[in-house]
Amino acid sequence: MNLRDLRYLVSLAEHRHFGRAAEASFVSQPTLSTQIRKLEEELGVALVERTPRKVLLTEVGREIALRAREILNEVEQIRAIARRTVDPESGTVRLGIFPTLGPYLLPHVVPAIRARFPRLELLLTEEKTEPLLGLLREGRLDAAILALPIADDQLHQEFLFEEDFVLAVPQTHELAGHASLALDELADHDLLLLEDGHCLREQALDVCRHSGAGERGGFRATSLETLRQMVAAGVGITLLPSLAVQPPVAPSGNIRLVPFRGEPPSRRIAMVWRKSSAVSAFLKRLAAVIRTLPPELLHARAAASRRPRADGEKPQGAGGHAV
Repeated sequence: MNLRDLRYLVSLAEHRHFGRAAEASFVSQPTLSTQIRKLEEELGVALVERTPRKVLLTEVGREIALRAREILNEVEQIRAIARRTVDPESGTVRLGIFPTLGPYLLPHVVPAIRARFPRLELLLTEEKTEPLLGLLREGRLDAAILALPIADDQLHQEFLFEEDFVLAVPQTHELAGHASLALDELADHDLLLLEDGHCLREQALDVCRHSGAGERGGFRATSLETLRQMVAAGVGITLLPSLAVQPPVAPSGNIRLVPFRGEPPSRRIAMVWRKSSAVSAFLKRLAAVIRTLPPELLHARAAASRRPRADGEKPQGAGGHAV
C-alpha cells in the first residue's frame, strides 16, 4: 500500500467512474483500474462494485476511502510544514494576541506585514494570556504577542515596544481639568477594572498598589470597550493603553484623557515563541516589522494631543483631552 494507491481510491470515491477518476489523477484508466485491484488483493477485501454504467464503493471501500482522505490531508499538512521551514515567507504563521491589544495594534501593523511578506498567510487567534500560552506550548500556535513578564524558560521572548497608560475620566470628574497627573494623585480614587484573566487587570492593579488607588467594587468589565463605555456613562475612571485611544478608534466627547507626568505607567509587549521552533529566524524578521510601529502611537500625551478638539474644548495645557 502506498500514497499513490490511496489517492486513486479517493479519486474513484469522488468521481464514481474509472475514466473520470483516471483523468483527475493524470493516469490512464487501465493503470488506475490495475492499482485498485492490487489494493484489493493486498487488503483482502472488495473495495469496488463494478457495474456497466457506474462504480459503487462497497461499505468497507467507503470507510477505507474516508480514512485514506484523512491520511492524505495529514500528509499535505506535513508537506506544508516542510515548505514553511524552507521558505517561511510563503507559508502560514499562526499568531496569538490578547484582546486588550489585538483590535488596537493590528490595524497599524497588518498592512506593514502584508507589504513585507506578501505571500505569508497570517492566521490570528485572540485569547487571554494563559490560554495563548497553552496553545503555544502545545504547538497549536507558532508565536504569540503578549505582555511581559512571562515566566517560561522554554519560550523565546522578543521585545517589541513599551506602551503608556493614560487615565480616562468622565468630563465632569474632578480630575478632568488636570493637564497631567502624578501617579500618587490617584490615591483615594477607585478604578474600574477588567475581570480576572486579563493581563491588563494585573497591570492596572500594579498601578493601584504604587499609587494608593483602589478597585471600584461591584463591577468587573469583560472587555476594554465595556470599560470605555462605563467611563463615558460617568460610572467611574479607568486606565486605557495608548493604542486604544488612537485612530481608528472613534473619539468620544464624554471622556477626558489625562496623561501622567514623569515616568508614566506602561506595559511591555513582546512576541513569544518556542525556543525549539524551526522558524525562529523568520519570526525574528516578523517581529522586526511589528517593531517599526510609530513611537507616537505608544505615548499617552502624544496620543491625546492627536485627537481633534470638540467645540468649546480647552487646548492642551489647560486640561485633559477628549477621546
